Amino acid sequence: MQDKIKTLNDKLTQAYLGGGQARIGKQHEKKKLTARERVDYLMDEGSFEEIGALVTHRTKDFGMENQKFYGDGVITGYGTVDGRLVYVFAQDFTVFGGSLSETHAEKICKIMDLAIKVGAPLIGLNDSGGARIQEGVRSLGGYADIFYRNVQASGVIPQISAIMGPCAGGAVYSPAMTDFTIMVQDTSYMFVTGPNVVKTVTNEEVSSEELGGASTHSVKSGVAHKTASNDIECLESVKQLLSYMPQSNIEKALDIPFELQDEIRDVLSNIVPDNANKPYDMHDVISGIIDPDSFYEIHKDYAENIIVGFARLGGKSIGIVANQPMFLAGVLDVNSSKKGARFVRFCDAFNIPLLVLEDVPGFLPGTDQEWNGIIVHGAKLLYAFSEATVPRVTVITRKAYGGAYDVMNSKHIGADMNFAWPSAEIAVMGAKGAAEIIFKRDIQAAEDKEAKWKEKEAEYADLFANPYSAAERGFIDEVILPKDTRRKLIKAFAMLEDKDVNRPKRKHGNIPL
Repeated sequence: MQDKIKTLNDKLTQAYLGGGQARIGKQHEKKKLTARERVDYLMDEGSFEEIGALVTHRTKDFGMENQKFYGDGVITGYGTVDGRLVYVFAQDFTVFGGSLSETHAEKICKIMDLAIKVGAPLIGLNDSGGARIQEGVRSLGGYADIFYRNVQASGVIPQISAIMGPCAGGAVYSPAMTDFTIMVQDTSYMFVTGPNVVKTVTNEEVSSEELGGASTHSVKSGVAHKTASNDIECLESVKQLLSYMPQSNIEKALDIPFELQDEIRDVLSNIVPDNANKPYDMHDVISGIIDPDSFYEIHKDYAENIIVGFARLGGKSIGIVANQPMFLAGVLDVNSSKKGARFVRFCDAFNIPLLVLEDVPGFLPGTDQEWNGIIVHGAKLLYAFSEATVPRVTVITRKAYGGAYDVMNSKHIGADMNFAWPSAEIAVMGAKGAAEIIFKRDIQAAEDKEAKWKEKEAEYADLFANPYSAAERGFIDEVILPKDTRRKLIKAFAMLEDKDVNRPKRKHGNIPL
């Protein structure tokens, strides 16, 4: 028996070394942790249980039968993060560059199936050169097996992808179908075709970092929801993100103990300027409403005219969607609509209540927006809010103009509670433009056209650039003092906690994609 135990221990020792000490050293030289170090850091101490540590590939072509490593380039298993069960796979770049083989894929699929059956989050730590070329279509089939499971898991369990090295070719589509993607600056990249192929096909000279690095995908494409400066920061972000989520779609996120006090926040009274055309930072409003230091922003550097992220309000996890007057005056455009819609759908899938902070002058005009489909992209945000059955509360802080008023979680598309500050302006358009259209003849006939225009602008503003017409019709439930906002919201979400909506039976809707 001792000999057999020794044999097992020897095999496990080899498995724990991955591609060997030399390759581990190279990983460290690149300022990257190994796959096993990443798993150990992510999971609670002593909680990780590995599955498939002794798996090897089955390939006999190209001399591969002489190159076998236990684990076959991926560590898979389960354990806990802050006491909560999660499933994880971590690709090991020290073994064949983390390339995906048939057996590598089978290991990942096995834990994906378990995660779905049990109902627990799935975390993927990606660091792979792509499909294992020596296996041909078998490796491509392995990718497809993973993609299929990503879709089956979507909206059932939270899926988080951490890109901690290369992720190229077909490999990028699995992270793209997960809920959130976090990239590491300078050491990770994602692209469908690499710089060499780009040069061959389009004659463009571009580096891997420029083509698909963390900065590119966090600012330009929106593929990355968050970036980290190194592996440790990335893994900490994964842990923090998990804390706002439930285990699955049949549960709710855990509450933090909270005792209601006066909750008055005087700071909120001095944020919105008297001049309706002057910008202010909506982050200040968010900070004045939520529990201290609880905001976790998503897509911070992408489509900055809208803010989305998680926070805690009275100890409860909520999702926040807020226009940002500091960028493009907070208008809705193609990218902000997509960003907001995707976040709303995640929150709705996982029973996370939604708070909308509204200051929107409308949709961004122009040929660029129209030709790039602002109609269909704006409809995505409208569809996402209309479809959502979680508690939904809106606070209009200032402008709510035109169709954007409807889209931003208005009462008309199913919002549960709609508040407005006294500074709110709810109208078809701004007073200046409206006066120009409505009183065009009067203005043209006046001796002092500018003075008449200002007079009519003030007349229109008195009638519509306020929250009271909407309140009289019941479109606004209550006009509140800014300082009371936190208290009102805590009570509103508590009142809505047991909200239950039964939708008509259907296979699924047809969201404008």
